Amino acid sequence: MTAFSDQSDSDLLRRAADGEEDGFCALYRRHQASIYRFALQMTGSTSQAEDVTQEVFMALIRDPVSFDPGRGTLRAFLLGIARNQVLRRFGKDRYYVPIDEEAEMRPANEEGPLDQVSRDELIESVRRAILSLPERYREAVILCDLQELSYAEAAVVLSCAVGTVRSRLHRGRAMLVEKLQPAHHSDPERGMRSARCFA
Repeated sequence: MTAFSDQSDSDLLRRAADGEEDGFCALYRRHQASIYRFALQMTGSTSQAEDVTQEVFMALIRDPVSFDPGRGTLRAFLLGIARNQVLRRFGKDRYYVPIDEEAEMRPANEEGPLDQVSRDELIESVRRAILSLPERYREAVILCDLQELSYAEAAVVLSCAVGTVRSRLHRGRAMLVEKLQPAHHSDPERGMRSARCFA
């Protein structure tokens, strides 16, 4: 198998469009984790995140030439497909699956058991707060703060202006601080920093 790690997304996509399975596999390995995390953070469900991730890459297989590099990065394009899949599911289901079903392994560290419990509780409260945001604000927070997309990339994913992304992100962050203040009134910004622990 040829090493594709040094090739651009556009080159790999061209190879995939020409029927080279290795090119598609390299794209999948490069972007799968990001798409899965976005879907999980939006839905709170591992099974829905898996389904969304599969649908995104099936869409890419079906129509690899639909990506327009002039509009943004392949990552932003794939996240846009993922967003549409998530919104379709919300339209059908209109409920969220609690993130409690997720059994993530967290890296071991040197802190004591009480510190770990406290940190885990804080991360869980941030997850719940993010899941409780209205979709438009949740998307902006997840894309910009957790997926670390630029405003321009997030604007491509959300099909809106950069100013709209900034506005939604500002409002979403403010809502998160409000939701997290009762539990962490002494340091509300700590909650936002903790959100990156599950990014």
